[in-house]
Amino acid sequence: MKNSYYEYFDLLTAGGASPESSILIIYTGGTIGMDTNADGALVPLDFERILEKLPELRRFRYRLRLIAPFLPLDSSNVGIAEWLILSEVIASHYHEFDAFVVLHGTDTMAYTASALSFLLDGLQKPVIFTGSQIPIGFTRTDARENFISALEIAASQTNGQATVPEVCICFSSVLLRANRSSKVATSNFTAFASENYPPLARIGIQLDFNYSHILKRHQTIFKAHKNLDNRVTIMKFYPSMMPDLVKARLQNQTLRGVVLESYGSGNLPTSPWLQDAISEAAARGVVFLNISQCMGGAVAQGKYEASTMLNELGVVSGHDMTTEAAITKLMFVLGQTTDSKEAKQLLRTSLCGELSL
Repeated sequence: MKNSYYEYFDLLTAGGASPESSILIIYTGGTIGMDTNADGALVPLDFERILEKLPELRRFRYRLRLIAPFLPLDSSNVGIAEWLILSEVIASHYHEFDAFVVLHGTDTMAYTASALSFLLDGLQKPVIFTGSQIPIGFTRTDARENFISALEIAASQTNGQATVPEVCICFSSVLLRANRSSKVATSNFTAFASENYPPLARIGIQLDFNYSHILKRHQTIFKAHKNLDNRVTIMKFYPSMMPDLVKARLQNQTLRGVVLESYGSGNLPTSPWLQDAISEAAARGVVFLNISQCMGGAVAQGKYEASTMLNELGVVSGHDMTTEAAITKLMFVLGQTTDSKEAKQLLRTSLCGELSL
């Protein structure tokens, strides 16, 4: 697979022949990898010059290798094809490196990181996503702090084992579980939040890990899954939606799954036309997953009359999942099974800490 890489090289650090940790850095693109050219225009950074921008890296006693598995992309253009490439890169180097740091644009970072959390089954090593709001070539960039913190967290061990053996997002002053995270800001450094789950670490003068909330895994065999199904959609509800628009989407014969972004604790209009549209799609095997439009709190399906009918229609409650986790989990689950009953059971199960039960 090495020949398929866009580029790869080792960074010379103080690790020498006896590094404290080995980390594979995977560069996908995004703001963190931008610099200015002679005319002052933003252009992708030649990452072979990263030590010029971050001379602090030389002080680490880590073995660092950087791989760009494809030409740098704006994260708006990153999707299933790139998620599977990232999964394959990690799988092919899983036994060679202690940890992985993924440099990614912020706009879809939570989607990519959530997808990786499902694809990397039995993960026992850190996969830390990070990026920046300001390009690495700018004086006031947040790239430096985010990147260095991500490396330190990736290298951290407790009792000889990885401290955070899961997929995470490291940004600003917090480390968040990837599939609990959402981008919430475009104009300040605290770009990501996890409303329904505490940070796994706070980054200050020292790294303060929240050990009780880090994912506990039984020893399992690591496996990188290779199937995701994009025949899904998200339907965000709003007052007085046009019935014909909803029906047209649900009548699409290729559709296999729908994330319903409902009001409050899981409520939808009780209109007969909507119930009929959901019922007809469900009868064809379409799987429905109900999450709340609210960032904080959870779906309590059946608590109010406006959500009771969803239970009757076989809609799965997504409890407190984020939109990013819900859609990527639905893609993942439908990529593993064609049986709607089995898919619903997997959606109700917390596969890697994405929902509270």
